[in-house]
Amino acid sequence: MNFLAHIYLSNNQPMVTIGNFIADGIKGKDYKSFPQDIQIGILLHREIDTFTDAHPLVRQSTKRLHQNYSHYSGVIVDILYDHFLAKNWNRYSDVPLEIYVDSFYDLLETHFELLPTRIQKMMPYMVSDNWLLSYAKIEGIQKVLDGMNRRTKHISGMNNATSELKTYYHEFEDEFTVFFEELRYFASEKLIDISSQFPSK
Repeated sequence: MNFLAHIYLSNNQPMVTIGNFIADGIKGKDYKSFPQDIQIGILLHREIDTFTDAHPLVRQSTKRLHQNYSHYSGVIVDILYDHFLAKNWNRYSDVPLEIYVDSFYDLLETHFELLPTRIQKMMPYMVSDNWLLSYAKIEGIQKVLDGMNRRTKHISGMNNATSELKTYYHEFEDEFTVFFEELRYFASEKLIDISSQFPSK
């Protein structure tokens, strides 16, 4: 669910960005049916997820939520971390967040036919509610968590997680900040590594 982070970590490569964005819905070797740069983005996404799930700081954040949200804690942390990325965007990019996300939406429109059906159906809601920009405010995160809670038929209780966000705001933000610096370096190196495994164009 950390859409903004995956988009950002694609190093401004348009088709890699699309692959990184759609990857959650692409299972196993199905990625091989996509153009090369989208394949690279899907593989990068998987590497980012593996690195993230195993990282001690992410686990520390997740542990804080585990008592109330059990196995949904990791999904919640993904969303909270996107909040801190959006909120502190000017630390990571010279392009204002509003312009950056508008360009991303334009990219999806341009390559709409390449998107899986699930993403095609989701996209109008994502654009009309401007999910990526809304992440910068707690109210926007609340909307995302409300939607996720509905998707779990209200079993997860994820809509209540903004309470922990507010209570442990600085702890979550400090963990994100240190972790994301390591993730940026990892993703940059991994993108080079994955790209080198494909034939040069």
